[in-house]
Amino acid sequence: MKFVIFGLTISSSWGNGHATLWRGLCKSLLRFGHDVVFFERDVPYYAGARDSDCCPGVQLVLYPDWGGVRRQALEHVGDADVVLVSSYCPDAIEATELAVEKRRGLLAFYDLDTPVTLARIKNRERVDYIGPRGLADFDLVLSFTGGAALAALKSELGAGRVVPLYGHVDPAVHRPVAAQSHYAADLSYLGTYSTDRQAALEQLFVVPARRRPQHHFLIGGAQYPADFPWSSNIYFVRHLPPCEHPAFFSSSRLTFNVTRASMAQAGWCPSGRLFEAAACRTAVLSDRWPGIEEFFTPGSEILITSSADDTLAALDLDGAQVERIARAAYERALDEHTSDHRAAELCRSIGSSAPRAAPELLEA
Repeated sequence: MKFVIFGLTISSSWGNGHATLWRGLCKSLLRFGHDVVFFERDVPYYAGARDSDCCPGVQLVLYPDWGGVRRQALEHVGDADVVLVSSYCPDAIEATELAVEKRRGLLAFYDLDTPVTLARIKNRERVDYIGPRGLADFDLVLSFTGGAALAALKSELGAGRVVPLYGHVDPAVHRPVAAQSHYAADLSYLGTYSTDRQAALEQLFVVPARRRPQHHFLIGGAQYPADFPWSSNIYFVRHLPPCEHPAFFSSSRLTFNVTRASMAQAGWCPSGRLFEAAACRTAVLSDRWPGIEEFFTPGSEILITSSADDTLAALDLDGAQVERIARAAYERALDEHTSDHRAAELCRSIGSSAPRAAPELLEA
C-alpha cells in the first residue's frame, strides 16, 4: 500500500515525542513492503534540530506553507491507499478537506494526544487539528489512548470506527548498550518539560533527590525553564536525539516515567519512553495510572511510585531485584510492544475498515 501521512514531525525529535514514534512505525511499514510519504511543515525550531538520517526510505516532503505544497499533496493523495492525518499537524484541517474531496483510498486520523484533544473539547477550546465536522469524515480513527477515550472520540467528535494504536519501540534503535559515565545516574528522567507533569515530577523525583543528596539524579530534555527547582545532585542534559537514548537509559540504575496529568487521568496511555527504557533493559519507576498493568505487570516488570517514599524505596532495592525487573520488562517489550507489532495492528485495522483494499496487500 501507499501511505500518505500528514504529521507534526518525523525529522526532529526536539521538544516532541511524535518523531520517534513515526520513525519506528514508518520503518516497519517499509519493511512490510509498503510505501510512505510524510508531509511535514518546515519550521525553524525543528529545522535547527533535525536528526541525521532520521527516516531512510520515507519520502519526506518538507514545505514552508500549505499553499506551496497543496498541488503536490493533491497528487499523492490521489493515488494513496491510505491517507493518515495526525494530531498537532499544523495543516491537518486543510489536508483532511483535500483528502475528503480527492482521495481514492482509506482516510484515517491518528490522535497521538487524545486526552489533550478531549480536554479541549470539554472546555470548549479550539482544537487546531480537527475541523468543524469533527472526526465524522474519517473511515478509521486511531488513538494513542485506550479505555474510555475510545468511546469519547465517538460521542464527542462523531468518530465512526475507533481503535487504539499504542506507543511502541524500535529494538534496532533502543537496545542495551555500554554505560557512559556522563549519563550515569541512580535515577534518570527523560522528557520534554511540561507544566502538567511538573507537580508529579517535583513530588516523585525532585523531593526524593533532595532527601538523598548522596545519590545522582539526571534529567534529559528540552524547554526546561530557568526557575525549575534544581538541586545540587540533579544534573541536566539538554535535548537528546533518539540515537543517544540507549546510552542514557543504559547508564541509569533506574529511570523514571511521569505522565501528563490529562493522560494519567484518562489512563491506558503508555508513554513511548516506557517501551524505550524497557528495550534498553533498564528498570522503570512510573507514576500510577489506570491500565498500566495491561502493558507491564507492577512489581515484576515495572515499579510504581505514588509518593516520595515510594521512590526512595525503589532506590533502596538491591541490584538483583532491579535486574530481574529490567529483564522481565525487556522481554515483555520485545514480545508485545515493538514498532513491528504496532505496524501489523495498523494494517489489520485498515484491512477491516477498507474492504476495497486487496487483502494480500495488508499482510505484514
